[in-house]
Amino acid sequence: MGFTTSRTINHRTKDGEPTPSLSATSDELWGIAEGLAAAGRGAFEIVCDFDDLEAEFALIREMAARSRRPMSISVAQTDKRPDEWRRTLELIERANADGVALYAQVAPRPVGVIMSLDSTLHPFVGSEAYREIASLPLAQRVARLRDAELRRRLVEENRTMFDLSRVFALGDPPDYEPEASQAVAARAERAGVPPIERAIDDLIENAGTGILYYPALNYVDGNSDVSREMLLHPRAVPGLGDGGAHVSFISDASYPTYLLTHWARDRKRGEKLPLEYVVKRQSRDTAELVGFLDRGLLAPGFKADLNVIDFDALAIRRPEMVYDLPAGGNRLLQRASGYRHTLVGGQVVMSDGEPTGANPGALVRGAQPAPGA
Repeated sequence: MGFTTSRTINHRTKDGEPTPSLSATSDELWGIAEGLAAAGRGAFEIVCDFDDLEAEFALIREMAARSRRPMSISVAQTDKRPDEWRRTLELIERANADGVALYAQVAPRPVGVIMSLDSTLHPFVGSEAYREIASLPLAQRVARLRDAELRRRLVEENRTMFDLSRVFALGDPPDYEPEASQAVAARAERAGVPPIERAIDDLIENAGTGILYYPALNYVDGNSDVSREMLLHPRAVPGLGDGGAHVSFISDASYPTYLLTHWARDRKRGEKLPLEYVVKRQSRDTAELVGFLDRGLLAPGFKADLNVIDFDALAIRRPEMVYDLPAGGNRLLQRASGYRHTLVGGQVVMSDGEPTGANPGALVRGAQPAPGA
């Protein structure tokens, strides 16, 4: 399918060290690009912090030029450089005008952190007072967090990892475009309590399964207008929906459903997007980008990978923590409703959210499957 790499400090080993790709030299990266050129197939993908945008982009553009293959870059709005994403898109436009196939992968909502008492991250993981109870079973932690003395210590320490004026309780259904008035700090102010107290109460709700949401990227202005602008860019495709990475504090596999529900139907804080546009962008356009030219359209001879959707009933639920990884490892799971049937290669594999037992998929190695295969 291609090659993907990372040049961000956010990707680290379990020991906290940056992944080796962060410091890969230009010779190494260009050598990989030339390998793709020799193969004559495959897509190139990269995520980058762009601390020095012009220099990093020049490196990436040269990778795309040498590979002679389509290349996509993750693009998002950051708090430190809130307008730089527009400059990145301008550079992508200029590259394409020069014949270098570069695209942006953009998220349809804020790239956010999901926090609960069983997540890797939540506001109190750095607190000495919380560490005293961190290893207790969930029910016991909830009981301790109701204790006035422990709450007093947590408030006095004030060692939250996140700005609680930008942290929100995530309900069911979840609201990923919340107003500032719904932030933990704003609600605490109205109630006359410290923000940390309000955060504790949100987390211990429903027997300790309460969830807090921190929109880390694409939310500088407190709305999703920048996400809409990115989605409308002709050299952008929707992507970045982590479903198998950072599994205990990120739950972004719901992006495709969110694109349909929020942008084509439910948005209340600004303009929406046409349903037909959203479908095309996340089906045919993404398939073309990665070279899967036999799918993404309803047309004779194309692979019949289809979703039959009750659009009025389509919805995503709040993420939930499950413990089904090896050795009892946990991960966030987010369910959806409204998908009546899912077909792979023309066979129904899911009906009303339940598997049918059909498994028509197969491991693809070597040649690209022909249309209809």
